[in-house]
Amino acid sequence: MPTLDDILEHIGEFDRFQKQTFFILCLLSASFTPVYVGVVFLGFTPEHRCSSPGVAELSQRCGWSLEEQLNHTVPEWDGHGASFSSRCRRYEVDWNATGISCTDPLGSLAGTGSTVPLGPCRDGWVYDSPGSSLVTEFDLVCENSWKLDLFQSAVNAGFFIGSINIGYIADRFGRKFCLLTTIAANVVCGILLVFLPSYLWIVIIRFLQGLVSKGCWTAGYILVTEVVGPQYRRTVGILYQAAFSVGLLVFDAIAYAIPHWRWLQLTVTLPTCFLLLYYWCLPESPRWLISQGKNDKATKIVNNIAKKNQKKMPSHFKDIKFEEEYCGKQNPSLMDLFRTPQIRKNTLILMYNWFTSSILYQGLIMHMGMAAENTYLDFLYSALVEFPAAFIIIVTIDRVGRRYPWALSNLVAGAACLATALIPEDIHWLKVITACIGRMGITMAFEMVCFVNTELYPTYIRNLGVMVCSSLCDIGGVIVPFIVYRLVEIWHDLPLIVFTVLGVIAGGLVLLLPETKGRVLPETVEDVENFHRQSAPKAKKIYLQVQGSEVARG
Repeated sequence: MPTLDDILEHIGEFDRFQKQTFFILCLLSASFTPVYVGVVFLGFTPEHRCSSPGVAELSQRCGWSLEEQLNHTVPEWDGHGASFSSRCRRYEVDWNATGISCTDPLGSLAGTGSTVPLGPCRDGWVYDSPGSSLVTEFDLVCENSWKLDLFQSAVNAGFFIGSINIGYIADRFGRKFCLLTTIAANVVCGILLVFLPSYLWIVIIRFLQGLVSKGCWTAGYILVTEVVGPQYRRTVGILYQAAFSVGLLVFDAIAYAIPHWRWLQLTVTLPTCFLLLYYWCLPESPRWLISQGKNDKATKIVNNIAKKNQKKMPSHFKDIKFEEEYCGKQNPSLMDLFRTPQIRKNTLILMYNWFTSSILYQGLIMHMGMAAENTYLDFLYSALVEFPAAFIIIVTIDRVGRRYPWALSNLVAGAACLATALIPEDIHWLKVITACIGRMGITMAFEMVCFVNTELYPTYIRNLGVMVCSSLCDIGGVIVPFIVYRLVEIWHDLPLIVFTVLGVIAGGLVLLLPETKGRVLPETVEDVENFHRQSAPKAKKIYLQVQGSEVARG
């Protein structure tokens, strides 16, 4: 019997209807960027030092240059203020006192042979930045620097909880309903962040934004891969993620033009209001409708696809009904991800790869950025390296398959991390090159895990499977700052050794997954369990029964 993919071959696998759907969902993918990496600019930490009353007046009286002022009045100032004392401690002296020497002010205040005591920054900080960020507005530095970590942890915690809950909503109530509700919630949260005066409320709203935004992005990914034919599904999935990379470039440019965090937040939020027009622009997934037994609505959408693509439905496909035996309404359950052997193995391996991809992806960005001189340029380089990664996947995935390029990308990322750690510091340019190779490798792995994840589950738990497995990505996002910033205190390149081990293990586990090249999306649990059989027939995504006189032709 024919499948939905068979019908798409006649009415268009990636024609006008699918291209329109793909384009408008790519806008959604790009708009997710400020939520996922917004802390880079919203929480930018400029160079800073304690504010000391009387220093400005003394500097003016003595005729000091700024560098001379900093050398005389800031502890351990070595020209760039990189030490803890220069940023978080000040001299416990009265700079307004009379008789202070302009050539040796500390000596005249402390006396010969005495040490000037240091104390905390009681009068705030001075920031070397023309703009503003969460850090400069709420003084999230020194003893309060953990509050910026909390700001980012809040959105990752929201990602984690929302991955499961929003995934259930998308599988239970539909992709379109999930998209519209999460877009509306994301817009409201984004606007509230602009006007909230309290740090605590900002963290709470940031958590709520994370709760809905990642689920929204993933539901869009599921929908765009479900409305195209199998021949284009791989490319569409990769390009949907590449749209996120485009969003990185746009966000970088906007942040460069608007260095004030509240105006930046408002600028990137307001355009997302137009995504609510999806109510009129997007269809519901016909595959999801069939899995829920809503056959009439699915048939109507299939006919609409044919109409917009200016194709005619073949006569033997016009009068159809969907086979209830295979496509009866099914309610997803978390236990369905572990109930059978193959699905259980898929789930565990996918969970680990999501976890590893997140740690290496974010960890390499953090590690490379610790010595950053220009945040905007470093961010630009990190974004640009993702485009060749997407190109390599598109070129190889159809010729080689999914499994081997995915495993190799993890192994390359791990090997590049090891090479970067072993290269001497004085060959800095070579360390940068190998680190970029690692970034490219893990970007490929990240795109592959999201893409293959959708191909290893039947329709009724596909969205739930992606959401639950990708929740491990958020756990990785929570712990990666501790891996990077704590281990560098022991050895600067120790985090890279950890990344190497994680990447190599991930590459080996990928080889245990079935190859999905050339197979249609599975509909039933049996389809997934039979994936490992090379001689098995292609899984029937949607079974149709032809009515009337056309039965005789079959």
